[in-house]
Amino acid sequence: MSTSTSPGNTFRWRRDDHLTEREELANQRFNCTERERAVFEAGIKMATIYHQFVGTPVNLDTVQGLEESIASAIEVQPYVDSATVKIDRSVFTKDGDTYSYVSLTGDMIDAVVTIGLGKTKVTAEMRFDEELGYPLMFVSSIA
Repeated sequence: MSTSTSPGNTFRWRRDDHLTEREELANQRFNCTERERAVFEAGIKMATIYHQFVGTPVNLDTVQGLEESIASAIEVQPYVDSATVKIDRSVFTKDGDTYSYVSLTGDMIDAVVTIGLGKTKVTAEMRFDEELGYPLMFVSSIA
């Protein structure tokens, strides 16, 4: 176990593998618990999905590739155990022409990201909430 300190707080990052110098340095910047840090990391990943990719041109021929690209881009970030992204295909024209594409919007995205930080696992999700009329990002589990 490595101890990481920051102003006013000391906590342990419980990991099976050895922390690198860069991880130790990064840990010193956080004045929070491991659980809070894991939720923070999940929020960053959700925001990346939304703010980096909304507006991307997509059609039926490219939607699967975009889903895979978004998930891959999230999975290279720190502490991501898994990422899945599905895009609502009901918005696409089946027999379209050159101009038959749409720009990705938040209400089209269904994403699940799992963060593993020490012994903490956080699952965050994003999907369009019909009742709210809003593409909601939320924490669905913390263990």
